[in-house]
Amino acid sequence: MGTATALAVAWAPYVVFPGGGLLAPGAQTVIFLGLGVLTARSRRLKILLVRGAQRWVINPAVRSLFAVGLNPLGLVILETRGRVSGRPRRTPVGDGRAGDTLWIIAEHGSSANYVRNICHDPRVRVRIRQGLCYRWVAGVATVLPDDDPLARQRRIARWHPLRAFNAMNVRLLGADLLTVRIDLAVSRRGLATPAATDPTRAVTPDTESGPALPRAAAVAG
Repeated sequence: MGTATALAVAWAPYVVFPGGGLLAPGAQTVIFLGLGVLTARSRRLKILLVRGAQRWVINPAVRSLFAVGLNPLGLVILETRGRVSGRPRRTPVGDGRAGDTLWIIAEHGSSANYVRNICHDPRVRVRIRQGLCYRWVAGVATVLPDDDPLARQRRIARWHPLRAFNAMNVRLLGADLLTVRIDLAVSRRGLATPAATDPTRAVTPDTESGPALPRAAAVAG
């Protein structure tokens, strides 16, 4: 479903403006179909390739945009504590907020680095927008292996174009979807409570590696 949706999005400009050329939609078609083949033939290889692209290209670009106050894709930054180093690890994820809960669909399941960090320490921080400003908010994360990630994703993305776009990318790039719930710290007024910050601690992008956790061990909280 994710591949079909991505192909429709890729070819829509050509259908509307046929003079635009076939190079861009053709190249995207090759990439999308290649990802589909990898999903069917070798999920492990797909995870390794996608993770490499996210680590070295996609995530650094998103974090740079956040640093200057730009967020065109409507994402949030999730900060976990490295299970090996103990250092903060920051990862861009989809913004699936519903009240004082943030829902995340991890495209790499229990092999995602931030999911393994959460299983080790469920205390997290999330950089979200409140009004016109972005601030860090504390929360407690729980991995939900028994939740239906596709059904959850549909509820998250309903009537939200940016969330729907993110959902399409997660399905396209993912190989083993998994639901993560984060309960945000909320004041009595219903506003998220800013997390305490420590300016002395170093922050490292989420790059830790290691064997995937068994599904039964992927429950935190």
